[in-house]
Amino acid sequence: MKDKIQAHDNVLSLIGNTPLVKLSNITADIPGNFYGKVEAFNPGHSSKDRIALHIIEEAERQGILNPGDTIIETTSGNTGFSIAMVSIIKGYECILAVSSKSSGDKIDMLRAMGAQVYVCPAHVAADDPRSYYEVAKRLHNEIKGSVYINQYFNKLNTAAHYKTTGPEIWEQTGGQITHLVACSGTGGTISGTAQYLKEQNPNIQIVGIDAYGSVLKKYHETREFDKNEIYPYRIEGLGKNLIPTATDFDSIDQFVKVTDEESAHKARELATKEGLFAGYTSGAALQGVQQLAEEGYFKKDDVVVVILPDHGSRYMSKVYSDKWMKEQGFFDAQHEEVVGNIQYVK
Repeated sequence: MKDKIQAHDNVLSLIGNTPLVKLSNITADIPGNFYGKVEAFNPGHSSKDRIALHIIEEAERQGILNPGDTIIETTSGNTGFSIAMVSIIKGYECILAVSSKSSGDKIDMLRAMGAQVYVCPAHVAADDPRSYYEVAKRLHNEIKGSVYINQYFNKLNTAAHYKTTGPEIWEQTGGQITHLVACSGTGGTISGTAQYLKEQNPNIQIVGIDAYGSVLKKYHETREFDKNEIYPYRIEGLGKNLIPTATDFDSIDQFVKVTDEESAHKARELATKEGLFAGYTSGAALQGVQQLAEEGYFKKDDVVVVILPDHGSRYMSKVYSDKWMKEQGFFDAQHEEVVGNIQYVK
């Protein structure tokens, strides 16, 4: 009798159940026990695989999506890649409106996955007809048989993480988690995970990471949208110039703002100290941890889970490019240029 072949039917069954990795070196000087939830282990290399699969399958269950339909979405890159991946397996067309702030690596990856990509100017108002929000809406109105995912205002975004990420972290920590640190863009990841964890233990502290130039932190504190908070910044997939309804602000205890420069260096430090090649927002999350530690926020028995949203390969032309870092003015006496050396043998 032949042994059963051990294989997955397709990549979609690989989504979720990502590992928790102890962060020993990059947090060596900080009280507490720190763990990274490494979402790059998803087949699409980011946490957005979870929402792409959940939202699309829910649309199928409700009869909103039918064979041959077109899926449209706004994305900084990761959600688009995940939607394109799911669309390939399920047989849908995929059109993506992408911010010009997204790295060239991300845009090339979307094209490689067969998506039709519209690159839209990043630094325009959300209601500007050129913004990626408005372009996606226009395409949805023009194309018959299309479904607009609209992750920023889709509660299923939050639900996907309530059903998967939250339970995974609770189980992986044996219920010992005391703090969750996560970046907030659409807010789906932090909100859904927080909702589940707070149900298990309301004392768990939820820390959102925001960018300078974004409105989220001030809105959380005042419930007022202040357009004066908005200015251009470089981090992708973090912060917003609008208030996403996918964000459950009541489940978040506090926000910490981080800079483009420190977040970029922290991502590079994560690679060289922990061997984890993660993206720009992973650096931002750990920079938030660093800033809280400097304020004496953590205690030695704390169990802190930091969500590391995606893979570093999507930032080769940015964070991991010395040329780009130089152009941004991110190298100084504190942050040296060379991490490793390249020698050409002739």
